[in-house]
Amino acid sequence: MKTKFNRDTFRITEAGNIGKFALIAGVAGLAISAAGYLTDSKQFFYSYLTAFTFWATIGLGGLFFTMLHHLTSATWSVVLRRMTETVMATLPMLIILFLPVVLGMHDLYHWTHKDVVEHDAVLKSKEAYLNMPFFFIRTALYFVVWFLLSRTLYNSSLQEDQASSPELTMKMKRVSAPGMVLFGLTLTFASFDWLMSLDPHWYSTIYGVYVFSGTVLAILSFIILLAQYLRKQEILEDVVTVEHYHDLGKLLFAFTVFWAYIAFSQFMLIWYANIPEETLFFDHRWHGSWKAVSMIILFGHFVVPFVVLLTRAAKRNLLILKVMSVWLLVMHWVDIYWLVMPNLHKEGAVVTWMDITTMIGVGGLFIWLFWNRFVSQPIVPVKDPKFAASVQFENI
Repeated sequence: MKTKFNRDTFRITEAGNIGKFALIAGVAGLAISAAGYLTDSKQFFYSYLTAFTFWATIGLGGLFFTMLHHLTSATWSVVLRRMTETVMATLPMLIILFLPVVLGMHDLYHWTHKDVVEHDAVLKSKEAYLNMPFFFIRTALYFVVWFLLSRTLYNSSLQEDQASSPELTMKMKRVSAPGMVLFGLTLTFASFDWLMSLDPHWYSTIYGVYVFSGTVLAILSFIILLAQYLRKQEILEDVVTVEHYHDLGKLLFAFTVFWAYIAFSQFMLIWYANIPEETLFFDHRWHGSWKAVSMIILFGHFVVPFVVLLTRAAKRNLLILKVMSVWLLVMHWVDIYWLVMPNLHKEGAVVTWMDITTMIGVGGLFIWLFWNRFVSQPIVPVKDPKFAASVQFENI
């Protein structure tokens, strides 16, 4: 069924079957994955952590983009704001979706085994931080911060749809200022806890920034694909124009370079210091087929998008942006897989069917919740004082 849109109210009146299909796919994916848990629980937990991280970074990217919009008082991105607000509104669901990670703590994190810690000097020295009670306290804090920020900003935006006021605009800006600091801290420490501690002997002080750079690329790609889907349905085609895609293309290009800069900085600092306990991370990812995956990330996550998006014409070409958005989302998954899986498959990359079913399972529920919220409200902030100016925005 075709999605129908009311141009006067900016509401989707008939949402089609996207939500229904996403829910069915999500439930089926998780059910099949649960069957995989019975046959290979360790593979299940690693696959699930990869899938959870992928979709969680998209939700967190929505929170970042929304707060950045408010802090900069941007005009061009007003027409995109409801999209990113609805993406961040999925964050509370992640609390429930994190439960399988909790159940798999002993399979994922060997610092949770007391007998191992007692005979490992490095783990013993980190025991004050890497212990299960403190891990759960920190994780609860991350979700509370994300929940409060996303809920406050989302509800304030919906209130603005009823009656625009300078007070609401200032409230969202005031929340975003400390919110951005809290976002940076929580995302950094969540990446330390959930990903970096998979190999607790290794550490990197810019690991959180590395994860953040991929997060921003993921949300930009998601926005571009969503906007182009709506455009294909003849929705917002005269509201989200080539000018907005151009700016999204600029950001996509800029954060591709930023990701490469952080990735190279992390590698270079470890390489020239040549301290054995620090080089283990890259050494593990240079064995067997992991070497090929490392090269795929180098060229796929940086070289290809850098060359393709380099020109102004490419950033204004909707087909190129669509292809590169799909490409970068795939590379984002490969990147997360590269961060997680060498801790399980040490001799080479092994892609299993559970990697696919967990992605479908978590992703289906993510899309279902996103789409149901998205179609329940005007899909643009209709009473934003800068809405008309955003529609008329042109690049200089």
